[in-house]
Parts: sequence; C-alpha cells; structure tokens
Amino acid sequence: MAVPGFSPDTLDDEGTPLWISGLADADPNHSVHVVRGLEPAAALATLGAKPRLFRPWELPDELTWLSPGVVGIEPDFSAILLAGQVGEWTFVYDNFGATTHDQTPDLAADGRTAATSYLSINADASMTYCVDRAELAWINVDDLDLEQDLADMPDELRAAVGAAGTFDVDYLEPGEPDYSICMRAVSALAGIRHTLNDLRRVPLLVTPFG
Repeated sequence: MAVPGFSPDTLDDEGTPLWISGLADADPNHSVHVVRGLEPAAALATLGAKPRLFRPWELPDELTWLSPGVVGIEPDFSAILLAGQVGEWTFVYDNFGATTHDQTPDLAADGRTAATSYLSINADASMTYCVDRAELAWINVDDLDLEQDLADMPDELRAAVGAAGTFDVDYLEPGEPDYSICMRAVSALAGIRHTLNDLRRVPLLVTPFG
C-alpha cells in the first residue's frame, strides 16, 4: 500500500480512517463534513440540525457503532450527527448519509473552506471541496484518475488527496483509487488522523437528525 499521510495504526483493513470506521455500521452509508473556521454547534445548525437537541457526549469504552441505543436517542430519528473540533477544523460525522454534498457550500460560506466525503452502501464514493460557497472540485472515485486529475485540483485539495494515497485491496489493481480514498482525503484535509481513543479526548456534540 502507499498511504503517505497516514500511519498503519490509524487505518482499518480497507483503508478507512479508524476514527470514521469505528463509528460506522458494518455496511456503512455515511458522510463526513469538515469545515475550517466554524464551531461544531454552528456547523450542525448549518446542516439543518436543531440546536435544542444538541448535547455533549463522550465515546464509550466499547463502541460497536454510532447507534441510537448507544447515544441514548429515540430510534425513530433517521440519523445521528456527531461533531467535534480538531485545531481550526470542525468535523461532522453523519451515520446515515442524511446530509449531503448539497450542503457543503453552506458550510463554506463567508470565505470558509469545507469538504464533504460520502460513501453509500452500494460503494458510491465521492467528495466535494468548496471555498466561499463555490464548488472548486468534485471527485467521483469511479472516474478518478490520480495521474491526470491531481494536477487540476486546488493546491490544498491536491495535498490532501496526495496524503490519502492509495490502499491495496483485492478488488483493484495496485495504485488504483479505492473506495476509502475520499474518507482519507477529507481526514487529511482537516488534519484528523485519529483512532477512537484519540477521539475520546475531543469534546463532542451529538444530535438526532431527520
């Protein structure tokens, strides 16, 4: 494998950052947003979550996935959003993929930078990168050619995708982009190379959504 921006102890056996896969169901359909210069509560509100439902939360020592029962949320909500801040960047993990690329420009309002990575249960993998509401890049992993496409990306995104590298999996030829590359890229963009233990040291907000 060639993942220059991540040490092996921060990735699972499919190349997904552990801080993401540790929150995910066995068959994930989820999204991750990152935004620079916006507090977690403001990011959640921008995505359409209701502030009255926000509450602080700590990851339990044993976490199978970010489920309603674990969080203490009524199961009739379609999604759970988990937000925290690492340095200048806020992240929002959506365990249901209920928030989308369409909301990335809102996160990137007022000169901010934001990105969203999405992976569906059918392995549709993509990433959006926006600055000051403008979409500057859209990555669809099925169409991604790293040799050709990197040169056309904005500098910051190019560095993040370069740090994401490639991950050897049995369904691809060596060096081809895998379905976790966008999750690594969005993590590299925000400087989040955490394990779940690392995430336990980050103040978190959790909320039902939908």
